[in-house]
Amino acid sequence: MFPLEKVNSVVDLGVRFDINLTFRDHMSEKINKAYSVLGVIKRNFIHMDEHTFISLYKSMIRPHVAFANSVWCPFKIGEIKEIEKIQKRATKLIIKLKNKPYTDRLIHLNLPTLKYRRLYGVI
Repeated sequence: MFPLEKVNSVVDLGVRFDINLTFRDHMSEKINKAYSVLGVIKRNFIHMDEHTFISLYKSMIRPHVAFANSVWCPFKIGEIKEIEKIQKRATKLIIKLKNKPYTDRLIHLNLPTLKYRRLYGVI
């Protein structure tokens, strides 16, 4: 018989659960990973058009912050802003859209906000 070991967090199916179910560690990991991939894209694709950006963003960045978000969906305003900041910064990679407001960039690229995607399950 083995004694049970107490742990502060556990990863199950790619989602980090902590003892208070705040998912703060999980969100931090996913935000850091998304920024890391965003940096790779920024270094390797200096001038890109909207089509290239959309392909790279949807395939390389958004999956990190969208995977299993029905489980860890943030509800605090600060956490929502942290996650949304990823997309906000990513859309500035397109040079001709860089100086436009975030909402205008989303409309031009036909992208919903990440909060909208989490709440309504948009593909």
